[in-house]
Amino acid sequence: MSRADKPLVGQHEVVSYGTCHPEMLRTIDSACPSKDASTFGAMATCEHVLDGGQKVQEFQLGNFIQATYLDPNSTSYIGTSFPLFNQSQVQVRADAGGEGGVIFDSSVAMTQGMFSVTNFANISLANGSVSTAPLNGYQYVPIESVEPEEDVSLEGFTSCNTQATRTTAFYNSPAFLEVANQSAPFLNSLPQYLDGRSVSLVNMIYDYMNVQSIHNETFAARLPQGYLAQARALANYHEYGVFSDPSISGIGNIAGRTMLPSLITAMQRIVNQSDPLLLHYSAMAYKPLLSFFNMTGVVASGELPAALVNYAAAMVLEVRQTPGSEPVIRFQFKNGTDDNTLRTFNMSFPGFDGNGDAPLSAFISAFEPAAVNTTLQWCHVCGQNTDRGCAALLGAAANSTSAASSVGHHDRISPVGAGFLGAGLTFAVMSMALAALVFLGFLTFGRGKKHGRSDQRLGSEDGSVREKVPA
Repeated sequence: MSRADKPLVGQHEVVSYGTCHPEMLRTIDSACPSKDASTFGAMATCEHVLDGGQKVQEFQLGNFIQATYLDPNSTSYIGTSFPLFNQSQVQVRADAGGEGGVIFDSSVAMTQGMFSVTNFANISLANGSVSTAPLNGYQYVPIESVEPEEDVSLEGFTSCNTQATRTTAFYNSPAFLEVANQSAPFLNSLPQYLDGRSVSLVNMIYDYMNVQSIHNETFAARLPQGYLAQARALANYHEYGVFSDPSISGIGNIAGRTMLPSLITAMQRIVNQSDPLLLHYSAMAYKPLLSFFNMTGVVASGELPAALVNYAAAMVLEVRQTPGSEPVIRFQFKNGTDDNTLRTFNMSFPGFDGNGDAPLSAFISAFEPAAVNTTLQWCHVCGQNTDRGCAALLGAAANSTSAASSVGHHDRISPVGAGFLGAGLTFAVMSMALAALVFLGFLTFGRGKKHGRSDQRLGSEDGSVREKVPA
């Protein structure tokens, strides 16, 4: 499919954000003594292994996306080279954070479902024989691993001091204390079922209860009816309170704010007729989704509940355009494999009243100012001076400012290593400004790790980057 053939009229182009729920719907698990209930350190979480059932759920989600958007027989077909994977048309990223690789593994299962084995994955040789890819035509989909110590985009909430301060304030708020007081009898009854683990609203261990209910027959039989649902309701309250904020630019939304740059650029690339990208997929935990649900108004309007999402849930942002009109965004959500349908929800945010699909220009105008576009910006926003490379970034920025002042000039962009440009910025960056810019759409100061075959560069070796302007 040539770039000029990219379908925009009457077709659906997709930016898809799935969550594998790697922490087993974790809030704060007291079985992990290294965890802090307010800082959410990326490297301090318990490691979990993606079990076979969860892999199946991710694979099924991939099958669903394939049938909905990749199959030429679907009414929502977006024009990919189906059944063959074409790297120029699809971008895949996965959070490679402190969950033992569970999110990345889930993205592998997801892409296996999206791009199934096929006998088209073969090549004819000169001697007349046909060589088929291993595993009966398995397709190797490159996945960009987003390393939290190098890239803040999918884990903007970890080691964020200002969010930790806000979380502490939330725990001390009258509303939280009232819920804690009302739920105390229930919480005090839980330790006998949890091997004596202490439980409070601050330190909910719904994670443990949920996993044991799935895999431990004895535990499931012993836990009183309704206890798991009560624990989840409290976990919903806890997590949404921590990862949301009344203001779009509020620190409680930091998980969503760091995700915005890559999301916005994916949309801009999709509507750009000269760019072949048709689908962008990011695998992440539920926290960025909770923030994004809050920021887009789908919770405040009652469209979606303020709650954790199920395993293999998917948020799909369809980029649509009809003749003579500007591109619009349609928000859709499917809550796990038990939910068989992508449902449309109306967004509501400053500049858009929530009636129907949102104009892309209105979406960008509302959310681009809230986006955290560089690692250095994240260090400032989160009040972080040491972790996640902030010590080096802040030092480099200070030296740059000092040097610029001595010659009466101030660079708009800091030197190499000072938090490379995020995708939300729409102006071009000359190679001399950031000589080591890695990937367009990533918030990083070092190369991410790409797992799988790669034959396309999203950025040039000298760090130059093309300007992306919506069509």
